[in-house]
Amino acid sequence: MILRDARLFDGRGAVETDAAIRFDPETGRIEAVGDADRQGDEPAISIPGHTVVPGLVDAHVHFSLSGQATIEDVVGRSDAELTLTEVKNARTTLEAGVTSVRAMGARDLDVVVKRAIDRGEIPGPRTLANCRSITITGGHGHHLGREVDGPTECRRAVREQVKKGAGFIKFMATGGVTTPGTDPETLAFTHEELEAIVDEAHRRGVHAATHAHGAEGIKAAAAAGVDTVEHGTFMDAEAIDLLVTNDVTLVPTLSAPYRIARNAEQATAESTQKTGDVYERHIESFKRAHEAGVEIAGGTDAGTPFNYHGTNSTEISFMVEHGMAPEEAIEAMTATAADVVGLDVGVLEPGRFADLLVIEGDPLEDVSLLREPTAVLKGGEVVAGGLPDGRSGR
Repeated sequence: MILRDARLFDGRGAVETDAAIRFDPETGRIEAVGDADRQGDEPAISIPGHTVVPGLVDAHVHFSLSGQATIEDVVGRSDAELTLTEVKNARTTLEAGVTSVRAMGARDLDVVVKRAIDRGEIPGPRTLANCRSITITGGHGHHLGREVDGPTECRRAVREQVKKGAGFIKFMATGGVTTPGTDPETLAFTHEELEAIVDEAHRRGVHAATHAHGAEGIKAAAAAGVDTVEHGTFMDAEAIDLLVTNDVTLVPTLSAPYRIARNAEQATAESTQKTGDVYERHIESFKRAHEAGVEIAGGTDAGTPFNYHGTNSTEISFMVEHGMAPEEAIEAMTATAADVVGLDVGVLEPGRFADLLVIEGDPLEDVSLLREPTAVLKGGEVVAGGLPDGRSGR
């Protein structure tokens, strides 16, 4: 199939006008970009006035959570109930134009949902899944995580997650906003524990991601060799330098504090107080990191309080609002996030999966257009919206 007479944004900054893209719905892969001569009776759909971009890649989602005001609304649910929640949120995410995600773990359910998506049993984005996030006893996310104490326990926990099918390891280097009694600025693990987690993850062939708000937690995790820092709220100059020097990717999740701050009357008192402390500093950290050349991947923390699945593309708007050029922000949530997730997506080039968004207008002029794609394609199949020839999603 060919989409022609379109503007193409390849995910890495290159734009072509009046161009075409060919993909094979059988293999689900892109075959040609720029020029594509029609072969035989191959469908060729003209879409003037539209832009084709790679499907969005959200490097930080929580399918078990649905924007509840407090984690206490979730922890009492059974695995069966949470699995149904994950299935619903996965479909909503895909239909909004997010064709790949890194699911950050809750109990051991993300890998179950991933496998069902891979088998074609349920609709959802391509998924790199974690099992349980590793945290200290009583630490951030302990309700749904794996609590540990000491380097040996840390290594055991990593091995458990990989045995269960985790595609990466997530750990909580600091306290968090949504876990009562934890301090977002305080380093949770000892340095020996951090080194054990990261080293064991790499020994098992997976990358390590850390939830980290405070500068000390960010610096300790970067020194230990972590691959991605999630949030990065209170970064000082030394922390930013370490991210640059050690090639650590920042996933800022600007959506998360914004949603709580804008719904303060419904949030818990502790979450509101913590968010009030962090929101402006989070934005400042993001701006400084961007200016310093830190690699940034788009991720929303979807599922956290009032941060609903399906609104993921607003993260791009937030990144633009706080200093990124539109093409940089879209790249952060396509090509760069795809590198983090480790899937053949995020770029319009032959051999990659044909995960595409068809957008009416030019999202490089108005990134908000990404919120309402004309069509969402995964592997060359229309899964939401529709193309001018009448092809539509399920």
